[in-house]
Amino acid sequence: MELTVWGIITALIVGLIIGALGRLVVPGRQDMPIWLTMLIGVGAALLGTVIARAAGIATETGGIDWMELLIQVALAAVAVALVAGVGRRRRVSRY
Repeated sequence: MELTVWGIITALIVGLIIGALGRLVVPGRQDMPIWLTMLIGVGAALLGTVIARAAGIATETGGIDWMELLIQVALAAVAVALVAGVGRRRRVSRY
């Protein structure tokens, strides 16, 4: 596997799209920067590809592998929910 400039640019674009789709799936407002969304998306895309290949779902076709994409978006949504939940402050009111 050769790492090229176009490969890195493609990974960042795919990561941004996967991260954005993951944010759309999670209800509510997530206060996180775009770089964190991209980082979550790239991680979810890589992990989703590994899981899909290990499960025998990923295929080497010229088109879009919808099951692999679904796994990637689900992983991104879980990661966004976890990061948004961790970053949110919980207020305890005392009367």
